[in-house]
Amino acid sequence: MRPTFDLQSHSIHSDGALPAADVVTHAARAGVELLALTDHDTTDGVAEAREAAAAHGIAFSSAAELSAVHGGYEDLHILGYELDDADADLRAALHDFRGDRARRIGEMADRLRELGFELDDSPLEARRAAGKPIGRPHLADAVLAHPANQARLKAEGIDGRDALFPPYLIPGGAAYVARSRPTVPQAIEVIHAAGGVAVWAHPFWDVDDEGEALATLAAFVAAGLDGVEAFYASHSKEQTEALCRAAHGLLLTGSADFHGPEHERFNAFRAFELHGLEPNLGPIGARARR
Repeated sequence: MRPTFDLQSHSIHSDGALPAADVVTHAARAGVELLALTDHDTTDGVAEAREAAAAHGIAFSSAAELSAVHGGYEDLHILGYELDDADADLRAALHDFRGDRARRIGEMADRLRELGFELDDSPLEARRAAGKPIGRPHLADAVLAHPANQARLKAEGIDGRDALFPPYLIPGGAAYVARSRPTVPQAIEVIHAAGGVAVWAHPFWDVDDEGEALATLAAFVAAGLDGVEAFYASHSKEQTEALCRAAHGLLLTGSADFHGPEHERFNAFRAFELHGLEPNLGPIGARARR
């Protein structure tokens, strides 16, 4: 039986393709009964999504996905649920984190140009003018869309984001620039201060080795982590089982990480498996479910 909750999704307020209300509409059509909008380092779409969820009769959790650094990992994600999205300190912290994101994105754009790529600046400038963040997917699209790059991209076998990211836009890539803040403990602290619970997103998306992933989970728990996204679109049955065995009372959440209906990978709600295991959502959406 497919899950009826989906606790990670993205709108135009970060790297999703749809307005927040339209994300909710797609979730409702897919049969989602409990939803979270988890845009990166912002809660700007939460009010719109919450209103749309109420109109569709969907339980909703106010949330955000915070990008964080940890040791050699420069872009791990901590999900915050049940946030007070009106909290001034939360908004200030997220504004600061987005400032660091803007710095590194600007530096990556400069590096791409130094490497000989042209960037289609019009959609990037439109996002800046609208006050929306620019992330690596937007940079990738700016490279892929520019006609001057087409011969080179073809020669390098690059036909989309998935092929462009490894050589250029992930750690070790030629144009990659690391984040400087927050650390994972700082992200957890910000989430707790805003009344939320902190969950490590898609561990095996970022950490391949099982032993390292479980050791990292233990370190995050020691820093105050409340849960782990054990059920995820790209997690195997074995990976899901390993996370559930290691959870020891942690919240166990899941998502298909919806980014839009045309996304090459994350394009459908409820597209993840429970593998016969029991989620533990704790307070997430509890008030809305009553």
